[in-house]
Amino acid sequence: MEKREKTAKRMTNRQRRRRQRRRRILAAVMLSVVLLGFSAYFVLGQDKGEMSSWTEQTDTESLKGINSRNAILEELKTGKILADKGADDRIYPASLTKIMTAVLAIENIPDLKESITVPESIFPGLYAEGASMAGFCPGEEAVGTDLLYGVLLPSGAECCLAFADRIAGSEEDFVKMMNDKAGELGMEHTHFTNSTGLQDENHYSTVRDISVLLRYALESDTFRRVFTSSSHSTNPSACHPDGFTFVSTMFREMNSAAVSGGEILGGKTGYTKDAGLCLASLAVIDGKEYILVTAHARGDHETKQYHVEDAVKIYSQIGK
Repeated sequence: MEKREKTAKRMTNRQRRRRQRRRRILAAVMLSVVLLGFSAYFVLGQDKGEMSSWTEQTDTESLKGINSRNAILEELKTGKILADKGADDRIYPASLTKIMTAVLAIENIPDLKESITVPESIFPGLYAEGASMAGFCPGEEAVGTDLLYGVLLPSGAECCLAFADRIAGSEEDFVKMMNDKAGELGMEHTHFTNSTGLQDENHYSTVRDISVLLRYALESDTFRRVFTSSSHSTNPSACHPDGFTFVSTMFREMNSAAVSGGEILGGKTGYTKDAGLCLASLAVIDGKEYILVTAHARGDHETKQYHVEDAVKIYSQIGK
């Protein structure tokens, strides 16, 4: 009897061990199936772009190798942020400021075909500051459209002040309008003190706020047409009987606007010693539009244009 009980107990133990082994094997098989399925999803997802950091999550790794200290990349249509680097750090926007000046000009001058006087009084101060100019003469009567191109393409400070005088009567009152518009757009970390972007410690923004401004500005067909132009020839005037031509400061620095899968459509550059090289741009890649704002790249007007180099690099990564 005792012998039978021992035999039965040994059989029970063997059966228990067999069941445990079967459970372990089954668990290992199930785990392998899960891992295999995940791997297949990851690979297929990569092929479809479903796992791409550019489209599914904010990507900071892809911006590590750029020259600019601050950057933000987003889809224009959705506003989805694809990558950012120091997007909420305070920056000096330099001539990216002129995007706001252009927006207010478009929204507050019913007919841009009208003639607007470029005040003589503004020139001594602009010369003293070494401000960038489009080439209009003191006291010249210029067509509003020409001044708008002058704001965005050659970054003409005299054009900005002509609009400020025409719209608000003074730059000081125009700046109030700029700050009101910034508040309306939700640019919570922006404060303007002038219409041109000349250096002032109280004139600041972030690349995120500038991207909000650019996205809004591009809703205007007039702004988009000017922003995406590579050059413009003005109407004849007393100072320029044959008109004159200016070129986009961004396109001037590019051998080609082509990037992998698309092209850079337009952009506004900026530079001061404290702001570094800045750029707000628009590109189309594989049929989809993107905007990129970068700031505080090393260099100046005499060096390699590192802000443009960054734009080409980042947009090309999307195309790849």
